Amino acid sequence: MTTATVQANGITLAYDDQGPRDAPVILLVMGLGAQLTFWPDDMVAALVEHGFRVVRFDNRDIGLSTQLDHVPPPSPVKVILKSLFGLNPGVPYRLPDMARDAVGLMDALAIGKAHIVGASMGGMIAQLMAAHHPDRVLTLTSIMSTSGARGLPGPSGELRKALMRPRKVIGSRDELIAEGIAMYELIGTPDDGTRDAARRDLITRAFDRAFTPNGARRQLAAILASGSRAADLPRITAPTLVIHGAIDRLVPPECGADTARRIPGARFELIGNMAHDLPPHALPTIIKLITDHASPSQ
Repeated sequence: MTTATVQANGITLAYDDQGPRDAPVILLVMGLGAQLTFWPDDMVAALVEHGFRVVRFDNRDIGLSTQLDHVPPPSPVKVILKSLFGLNPGVPYRLPDMARDAVGLMDALAIGKAHIVGASMGGMIAQLMAAHHPDRVLTLTSIMSTSGARGLPGPSGELRKALMRPRKVIGSRDELIAEGIAMYELIGTPDDGTRDAARRDLITRAFDRAFTPNGARRQLAAILASGSRAADLPRITAPTLVIHGAIDRLVPPECGADTARRIPGARFELIGNMAHDLPPHALPTIIKLITDHASPSQ
């Protein structure tokens, strides 16, 4: 994989672009703290084989895209409290800015319209693209994401506390990789004896490519400060597919069902034995769902 960069929405975005230039485009938008490498290579290759041009990229503050390290990561608790009381949460950017980043990437690559596929926070960004940039979205696929509406279930208190704990930024390579694996195991699909090595490889590759824990904290602040998308979802006109794991502990499946209910005509697909990740055993199902939804004939 060769990563290139472009200027988009006033920042630098690193991206990977595979498949024929004249093929229908699938734009993959990844989630909180996750680099473009978290989209499995096998998944990208399969989408290309199905006749698509596939573009994946590092969101701002992650991987090889622009880092906003001149801005200290805001406290998640302070962001929540200020937002509740209608005060300026003091975040450097919000999710709509990240949606404009993705549209800017499309502009830079001369992509007029694309099938948008987003996972977790990437699903939130994809939802905003479909709601506010409808002329750029052929279809929307929102994976393991949420509308952010009040009253929806969330992670347990124990899991929330573990995820809100600041990550180490200083330590040996082995220590930092081990912490990354431990965090991923909190939300990922339980290992069946075949995924441990793959998970370690994923986290190790990401660490060696770029280690940006403060960027992940700023992205979290962007999510918290952006609030609900419940009012945005009914305006989406793009054909929409919502995919969710049945055992997702971070974003419970009720959140995916709620997202689908709020988008006119959306289809909801629940995948068994899938948590908050893209486990290898679920990829054939996910790939078929996406390719059937984003048909090259569209």
